Amino acid sequence: MELVILGFLGLIVLVLIVVWLQTNSRINSLTERLLDSDRRIQEATTQSFGQIQQNLGELARTSHYMEEVGKEISGLSDLLRAPKLRGGIGELFLGDLLSQILSPEQYKLQHTFRSGERVDAVIILKAGMVPVDSKFPLESFQRMMVVEDEEERKRHRREFVRSVKGHIDDIARKYILPDEGTFNFALMYIPAENVYYETIIRDEALGEEKSLLNYALEKRVIPVSPNSFYAYLQAIALGLSGLQIEKRAQEIMRYLARLQGDFGRFK
Repeated sequence: MELVILGFLGLIVLVLIVVWLQTNSRINSLTERLLDSDRRIQEATTQSFGQIQQNLGELARTSHYMEEVGKEISGLSDLLRAPKLRGGIGELFLGDLLSQILSPEQYKLQHTFRSGERVDAVIILKAGMVPVDSKFPLESFQRMMVVEDEEERKRHRREFVRSVKGHIDDIARKYILPDEGTFNFALMYIPAENVYYETIIRDEALGEEKSLLNYALEKRVIPVSPNSFYAYLQAIALGLSGLQIEKRAQEIMRYLARLQGDFGRFK
């Protein structure tokens, strides 16, 4: 009986040992998996933190860059408050636009007339020159746009209209000179679309007795914005190309006529 009990107890102990070994193996496997997961989480966290630091660094550099750009734009804005410098910038934009469409022999910057007056540019066509002025009373326009009081705005608008009309008169008097080879009209280049809109389009829509556009056209001065001036230049460039083709065709016809004459003498 005792042997049976001892055998039974030994069997129980053996089963317990087996169960313990299996449990311990599972615990070790689970521990390894937990340690591996913890290692991966730490690696991912470290990598993410490094990426975040890198992104923050790039964001800081971008913010600094935008701040510097803002300072430059602000500085440029301060420079443009001076009418002389603002006119120089307008002439620069005008020259750049002309160079994009026309060849160097088809326009000239800073053309001087016999009176000593100097226009910003002339477009050179076969039949004459088209004067282009890029100086515009932007300072009075700015004063008109910044005021909030309606009565003050109206007063500044009257001053702005007087300034523009005076500028139109100057263009007509100084630069429309057919006896010096110009056409009997000139272009007034307004250097920004919003200024053109307020000056010409909106003024025309107000239905006043004599708008700035009508006044300018009576003086044979044509207001143009950057976009409309580009269209004018495209049309002019096409016309000049047509003239060049016509000239080349005439040269070819003369050459063929000479060949025909030479061939007739040869026969």
